[in-house]
Amino acid sequence: MPVRSDPRRTRPRTRSTLVLRDASILDVETGEVSSPRTIVAHDGDIVEISTSTRTVPGAQELSVVGSTVLPGLIDAHAHVTQASGDFTEILSWSPSYHAARTAEVLHRMLLRGFTTVRDMGGADTGLRRAIEERLLTGPRLKAGGPIFAPTGGHALTRVVDGEAEVRRALRAELRDGADHIKLTLSGGVISKMRIDSLGFSEAEILAAVDEAALAHRYVGAHVYSAEAVSRALRLGVRTIEHGNFLDEECIALFLERDAYYVPTLATFWAIVEGHTGQHLDAAKRTAVVEVFERGLESLALADRSGVRIGYGTDLHGEGLAFQLEEFAIRGRVQDPLAVIRSATLTGAEIIGESGRLGVVREGAKADLIAVNGDPLSDLAVLSSGRALRLIVTDGEVLR
Repeated sequence: MPVRSDPRRTRPRTRSTLVLRDASILDVETGEVSSPRTIVAHDGDIVEISTSTRTVPGAQELSVVGSTVLPGLIDAHAHVTQASGDFTEILSWSPSYHAARTAEVLHRMLLRGFTTVRDMGGADTGLRRAIEERLLTGPRLKAGGPIFAPTGGHALTRVVDGEAEVRRALRAELRDGADHIKLTLSGGVISKMRIDSLGFSEAEILAAVDEAALAHRYVGAHVYSAEAVSRALRLGVRTIEHGNFLDEECIALFLERDAYYVPTLATFWAIVEGHTGQHLDAAKRTAVVEVFERGLESLALADRSGVRIGYGTDLHGEGLAFQLEEFAIRGRVQDPLAVIRSATLTGAEIIGESGRLGVVREGAKADLIAVNGDPLSDLAVLSSGRALRLIVTDGEVLR
């Protein structure tokens, strides 16, 4: 049976009302910043944005004068259950200890301003339920369960081989409420499968895409080479994860198939800068440098071609502390507004929450952050984390 929230276990709501005064709101669609406005949120939704100064009975009122208010951030490629960068260590943890470490990861992500994350391998629907029922404090979670790979495939995965096995495994995950499915369709930087190798047969990929479509869900794919990206897009994959070696054919397919690109440059940057990956040998470290540089080039190509780009980080263990660094990295080749859109507007599109998340407007969820400074002129306002003044999640003030 699908995992469902039990209303008896959900923390009772008091139908609280929050009023933010003097809010200069960044419209992530137009790039315009409003003159000071009043934002009224009730029961987790934004119900009014106006210039009204009237008192709202029983409301919690805060002034954010001098700050820029924008939607809560969305990390569209996170691994919330990977509190260690050593997968062998993770496998040695007891379930209860693993759950406790995951809870800490989720809370810290929320403190960085990420009010929604799409987990791309590890988080299950039980974790999503725990957050919905407020047993844990964390971002809204989109969970896809395990990463699926063929025998010999990349990373910490569930191995499935053959069309029938793929369908059976995906049906079980989708039955239990998975928000998406992730396949490994190429090797990786640190896996035994070569980075230019292809994963799964076309029949297996088509079976996976078909099963996801039957459940009104979608497939995201771990891919690196241009060949692997083009193959995935032709076979119906909706989101391309990593994709550090794009070419013009890839770009044409992105635009033709209405697909999304989710680069994850922070995870390579962290290795290049020596913050993570100390266990890698010299050859792999050299390879990571090339992957990072080619990733920047691919991002620039996709950006100027009009591909829809989401914000992803793919960080693990100690690297999780650099979740905001992706803003600074992308700012090397993208306009600040484009980077901000990737972490708000486009992220909401990817997870199927357009109009409800990723925007500050009446009728949207009251997931908001306020920062001191103008992120349109200086992305360090976001990437440093030091300018973060206020976090609102589901209409409640976190800090």
